[in-house]
Amino acid sequence: MKSAKVYNMEGELVRSVDLAADIFEVAPVSDLIYQSLIAQFANARHSIAHTKKRGEVSGGGKKPWKQKHTGRARHGSIRSPIWKGGGRVFGPRSDRNYSKGINSKMKTKALQMGLSDKAENGMIILLEGLAEGRRKTKEMVGMLKNLKIEDKKILWVIGKQNTELLASIRNLPNVQLILADSLNLGDIVDNEVLLLSSDSLGKIQKIYSL
Repeated sequence: MKSAKVYNMEGELVRSVDLAADIFEVAPVSDLIYQSLIAQFANARHSIAHTKKRGEVSGGGKKPWKQKHTGRARHGSIRSPIWKGGGRVFGPRSDRNYSKGINSKMKTKALQMGLSDKAENGMIILLEGLAEGRRKTKEMVGMLKNLKIEDKKILWVIGKQNTELLASIRNLPNVQLILADSLNLGDIVDNEVLLLSSDSLGKIQKIYSL
């Protein structure tokens, strides 16, 4: 059974805890991980570019010239896509839907694989002894140095909302704070170390167990 080390704020090893095998010992399947990541990134994508069709461009209500006997090509509107200033055909639209669906069990299984990879490589650290109240950013930097992870990208997982902790670390570019119930594969893959607060491990093992 995999285990993770528990440290205090001074970087001292307190004890080790066992990690649930059904979450932290799942063999990786690259196709499933890829599918889950693609779905997550696609669902977070929003289209901004937007062009107008001929029915949305202003003007063009009147026929520019009569149909016959002018010697010119026939046209019904100056907002036709073949006119300068006319509507756009097949242009980008802001209402385009990029979302991709994925089965919830597949999504959870892929997340378990991400957690298992971190556990396999010893990149899960538990932290206890973090007192209530706001701390200076300098103290947070000192704590990360004590844990010898100050130069790594860190995903700090907490069990409940903590605005004071967020204020303490928001100026640290390599630290990302996330709630246990918002954990996702993209953030796990993007960060090197999972730093778990003492109240988050139990929630993770409860929420992400199949």
